[in-house]
Amino acid sequence: MQLYNLPQKLTTEELAEVAKVVPQSIRAAVCRKGHWLGLRPVKLANRRLLWDAEQVAAVLNGEVAS
Repeated sequence: MQLYNLPQKLTTEELAEVAKVVPQSIRAAVCRKGHWLGLRPVKLANRRLLWDAEQVAAVLNGEVAS
């Protein structure tokens, strides 16, 4: 089991880097479905997305997003 050492919140670019995907794939999934792999971002007033690092680590470790 691999654990990730991440900050509390991640930007979409940081999430994409950790998950080894293109940031636009994450944005497209959120636009279409409202989530990416069950993860729902916090939307800031400036339209940026922030992702909870604990939930990201759980999903990347094979657990179900809460």
